[in-house]
Amino acid sequence: MATPLAGIPIDVSEERCAPCSPGRLIDRDEVETLTAQLKAMADQTRLQIVHLIDQAPAGELCVCDLTESLDLAQPTVSRHLKILTTAGLLRREQRGTWAWFSIRWDALQKLRERAFPRGGDCSPL
Repeated sequence: MATPLAGIPIDVSEERCAPCSPGRLIDRDEVETLTAQLKAMADQTRLQIVHLIDQAPAGELCVCDLTESLDLAQPTVSRHLKILTTAGLLRREQRGTWAWFSIRWDALQKLRERAFPRGGDCSPL
């Protein structure tokens, strides 16, 4: 038994760490895509936009709905929407003068699966 500086004995006779395979690294191109998507989501306004669209009864909102809800100017909201759309997280549909946005659930699911995979061969502590 070892004794640390505090004078309390520590039992080191049992193996406490159960190493597991760390898995494979993500492909560099995929890492760039995932990074762009995570950066797109890592903004308070953009998270609010995704939340508002998710809460919309039809699952989509017009830019004018978002500017009113967020109390932001249309160019500011459009810039945030462009970032989310370019990252592949939102779908944009032009209807007349207005653009409507909906969430690309398949892209969000893939982002979760690739960025935060569950370890299959490691058991939780």
